[in-house]
Amino acid sequence: MAEYEDQEITAEDSDELYEHHRIVVDKGQALLRIDKFLMDRLANVTRNKLQEAIRAESVQVNDKPVKVSYKVKPLDVITITLAEPPRDTNIVPENIPLDIVYEDDELLLVNKPAGMVVHPAYNNWTGTLVNALTYHMQNLPTGRNGEGRPGLVHRIDKDTSGLLVIAKTEYSMAFLAKQFYDHTIERTYYALVWGIPKSDSGTIVGHVGRSAKDRKVMTVYPDGSYGKHAVTHYKVLRKFKHVSLVQCNLETGRTHQIRAHMKFIGHPLFSDTTYGGDKILYGTPNGSYKAFVDNALKLMPRQALHAKSLGFIHPITKQQLQFNSELPEDFTAVLEKWELYENQE
Repeated sequence: MAEYEDQEITAEDSDELYEHHRIVVDKGQALLRIDKFLMDRLANVTRNKLQEAIRAESVQVNDKPVKVSYKVKPLDVITITLAEPPRDTNIVPENIPLDIVYEDDELLLVNKPAGMVVHPAYNNWTGTLVNALTYHMQNLPTGRNGEGRPGLVHRIDKDTSGLLVIAKTEYSMAFLAKQFYDHTIERTYYALVWGIPKSDSGTIVGHVGRSAKDRKVMTVYPDGSYGKHAVTHYKVLRKFKHVSLVQCNLETGRTHQIRAHMKFIGHPLFSDTTYGGDKILYGTPNGSYKAFVDNALKLMPRQALHAKSLGFIHPITKQQLQFNSELPEDFTAVLEKWELYENQE
C-alpha cells in the first residue's frame, strides 16, 4: 500500500479546477510502470489521462518529471496535478454564440459576458458556457465519439465578465492545470471599488473560506484558522471622489477572492450585492448624490469586476501567450458616469 497525503483542492473553495495529490510509495513496492501504479490509486482517471499528464510534466517523482515508462521504486515521492474530471457527462450542446478571442488545436480563449454561468449546476442546467462549448467543440477533431469535451481548468463568477482559457485535449488540460497550481498564470482583473485605498498599491494576504452564517458568502480569516491561503495584489489606476478603479492580480484563485479581499480592507466592489456594495458606502447618502448612485447601480446591476488579461505558456509551442480584453459596455458606462459626476461637482 502507498501512503497518501491528500492535498486535493476542490471546486468548493477554488476557481482553479484541478486536483493535487502527493503519494509516498511503500517500502515493499515492487517495480511497476508509473501509469499502472497510479491507475490503482487515483479515482475517476483513465490511463490515457495519466499518460498525457506525465508527458505534460504534471506528474513528478522526487520533484522531477519522468517518462511514461518510468518504474516506481520504494519510497518515491509522487506528486500529481490533474484537471478535475467533468461533473456531468450528460451535458446538452446548445448553439449559444461565443466571443472567441483565440483558438487552435489545443485550446481556446473566450470572453465571457456577465450573466453567463460557467458550468451546469443547481438551478443552472442550461445556457452555460459549458453547454455552448460542448456545441462548439462537438465537430472538432478533439471530439471523442462525436462528443465535445470542453476542458475547464478555471472559472469566473456568473456576473463577472472577461477571459477564460479552455483546454481541448487531455495533454493541454494537464499542462494548464499545472500552471495554475504553480501560480505561473498571469491574471489581471479590473474592479471598481467603493472608496480610495490608503495605499496606491499593496498586497492582501488572508485565508478565504465560506462564511459560517451563509455558505454563498466567502469570508477572510486573517489568522489562517479556516479557509485556503489567498493572495491578491492590487494597484489603484484611477481615483474618483467616492470610488476607485483598481487593478487586481491574483496569486491564488479562491472563490470570490477579489470580492472578499477588497471588502476585508474596507473597499467592497461597486454594485456587489453579496458583499454589500449595492448601496452608498462613501459619501452622504442623500440628495442628488443618492439619485446619481441609484442610477449608476441600475446601469450596472452586477459586481464591477472584469477579467481583463490572461497570460500563460502554450502547451505545445511553449511560447508565452498574452491576451487582453476591453471593458464591457456596462463597465465603461459606469466609469463615464462617475467621471461626468465628478466634473460637475
